[in-house]
Amino acid sequence: MAEKAKGEEEVIFETEKTTKASLYDVVYRLIYEPSKIVPLIPQSSRNSARHLLLWSRQGSPLRFLLLISVGTIALVALAGLLAFMIFFVAATINAIFVSLLISLAVAGGFLALFFAFVTAIYIGALSVTVFVISTVTFWAVVAILITTGWIGFFYSGWLVARKSLGFAKQSLSVTGSAITTYSAAWGTRNLVHNDSD
Repeated sequence: MAEKAKGEEEVIFETEKTTKASLYDVVYRLIYEPSKIVPLIPQSSRNSARHLLLWSRQGSPLRFLLLISVGTIALVALAGLLAFMIFFVAATINAIFVSLLISLAVAGGFLALFFAFVTAIYIGALSVTVFVISTVTFWAVVAILITTGWIGFFYSGWLVARKSLGFAKQSLSVTGSAITTYSAAWGTRNLVHNDSD
């Protein structure tokens, strides 16, 4: 029984060692790995942009339209997020200053009531801002999607019409050349029969 307890202690001690070693390994990776990766970010972004541009050029023009629409939607969504974050940071800094002033003037119920009203105004302003910015961003994304869809529809129609007219032109050219060849052969055959009579 004593041997079993001693064996269990060794297992627990080894587990603690591996836990500490893995913790040190995680901390080391968190500190050291970004220093190796950060210098590679500009090159990787240039490579990604180059690959994306090559991908859009290899396909049909509709692929380029897809790339533009997705990029525009991402840009509008990020602009909405940035606008909200700027307002949020400004409102938070304002709330910090107000709470600092209130904490400096430790006084009675009037200041507590004032602080409650300022907090309510802060929360209300943030709520209205979130609603307005998200609504504008949402409808901008919907407008971009609808516009891109109509542009894609009309462009697809134009491509289909152009291909159809090219096919019709080629078909008429082949048909005309077949008729010309047939009539020339028929005329030659009739000319030989008329000469023999």
